[in-house]
Amino acid sequence: MTRLWYSIGTLLLVAGLFHLGVLAVTGGPWDGPVSFRKPFTFGVSFGLSVLALTWVAGFVRLRGKNLWLGAFVTASVVEVVFITTQTWRGVPSHFNQETAFDTLVSRFLAFGGGVLIAVVIALTVASFRRNPEISPSMRLAVRAGFVTLLLAMAFGGVMIARGMVEVATGNPQLAYTLAGSMKPAHAVLMHGVLLLPALAALPLAEAVRIRLVRWATLLYGVASALVAGLAALEITVVGASAASVLAAGAVSGLGGAALAWSYRERRQRGTLRS
Repeated sequence: MTRLWYSIGTLLLVAGLFHLGVLAVTGGPWDGPVSFRKPFTFGVSFGLSVLALTWVAGFVRLRGKNLWLGAFVTASVVEVVFITTQTWRGVPSHFNQETAFDTLVSRFLAFGGGVLIAVVIALTVASFRRNPEISPSMRLAVRAGFVTLLLAMAFGGVMIARGMVEVATGNPQLAYTLAGSMKPAHAVLMHGVLLLPALAALPLAEAVRIRLVRWATLLYGVASALVAGLAALEITVVGASAASVLAAGAVSGLGGAALAWSYRERRQRGTLRS
C-alpha cells in the first residue's frame, strides 16, 4: 500500500503545480475565495502531506496503520477534488451554501477536515509510544513533527468553525476574511512533519543530529508562534494567501532539500562501499 500512497501523493502534487500553470496562463486573481491559487496550494500541500505521512508513519507503531493512512489519503483526495471542481465552476468551495450542490460540497470539505484531524491525533498519540528501533533524534523529530501538524489541523478546524458560524449568521464575506487571517499560522505548522524528520535522517553522527533536531524544533516553534501571533494581532507584511504560501514553501523546501542531501550522500556512500 505504501507505493500506492506515494503515487497518490505525487499525483496531488502534480495537480497542484498544473493549476499554478493555469493561474499563470489565465492571469486570474491570486487572492479571494475563487482563484486557481486554491487548487494549486491545496494540491501541493496535500500532496506533500500524503508523501510525508506515508514516510514518517514508518517510524510509528500503530495497529491498522494502513487503514489510518488510507483514510488520510482518501480525505486529502476528496478535499482537493472538490476544491478544484468548485474553482473550475467559478464559485467558492468553502462556506458556500448558494445551491444544494454547493452546500453538499461545503459539508464534505468540513467532514474531510474532521477525518484528517482524527488521523493526525491517532498518529500523534502513537508517535509517543516507545520504539527502540529508531534513533533518539528521529524519535524527537517524529514526535515534534506530529505535534506541529496537529496544531496546524487545530488552526484549520478553528478556521472552518469560525467561518461556518459567520455563514450561519448571514455573513459569508466575513467568513472568508476571518478564516483567511489564520492561513499563515496554519501553513507554517503544516509541514514540520516533513522538515524535522528530514533533518533527523541526515547522514551525520547521532550526537550532531540530536542537537540539530533540538535546535530546529526550538526555532521552528518560535517562528510558528511569531507567525500565529502576528495573525492574531492582524499584523500583515504581505497578504494572508501569499504569507501562507511563503511559510509553507520555506518549511517544505528546507525539508525537501534535507532529504535530497541525505539521499545523495547515502547513495554515494553505497557506491563507494560496492
